[in-house]
Amino acid sequence: MTWSILARDPATGTFGVAVASRFFAVGAICPHVEGNVAALATQALVNPMYAVHAMPRLHNGEAADAVLTSLVAPDAGADQRQFHIIDGAGRIAQHTGAHCVAWAGHVSAANVSVAGNMLAGPRVVQATLDAYRAANGPMAERLLTAMEAGETAGGDRRGKQSAALKICTHDPYPDLDIRADDHPDPLTELRRLYRVSLERYAVFRRFLPGTDSPVGVLDRAVIDAAIARDCVPPG
Repeated sequence: MTWSILARDPATGTFGVAVASRFFAVGAICPHVEGNVAALATQALVNPMYAVHAMPRLHNGEAADAVLTSLVAPDAGADQRQFHIIDGAGRIAQHTGAHCVAWAGHVSAANVSVAGNMLAGPRVVQATLDAYRAANGPMAERLLTAMEAGETAGGDRRGKQSAALKICTHDPYPDLDIRADDHPDPLTELRRLYRVSLERYAVFRRFLPGTDSPVGVLDRAVIDAAIARDCVPPG
């Protein structure tokens, strides 16, 4: 029902996930990400418990392939599920069940993994991968560009409904977490939301408490000055 891309920036430990589907609120159950830890997506006949069990183990440094195999192997429904992971060391593990609805499959390159099912064909995941690798700029922009390329290549063969994007750098909670849960053109809506985030939210987010600052910045004058200096005006 879905295709997704996972990406890792080896220089910063940033992880990102983007996903799109002809399914309501795909961002609520498929993508999961934590900075310096891992990114993963569970899709097709989704098993959300994969993420529940996987993320703590990935946080403890277990390898992606070991985690994936241990969750898929005992699952009686694994042949109808899709699951992929990039861990903190850049290791990639991918599973596409033999009975996922066609077309289903996955591709990867260094620090990027793409998987999908119910797609127009293999060109969707390949176009998504190629576009990400060719793109420049912040990870969020590269992920959006990649997903747009996959949509142009045919996307979900049933059509469009929802999409989501998550980016995490150093903290357990996201730097950016945006969703279009029910929209006629969800990737276009995601790009609009991303642009809106740059107007104020992206700068404000830098000053919140996190792993390197238990209280964050409390001086509103400092925050407001940074927003005035660094924000990206609408349009």
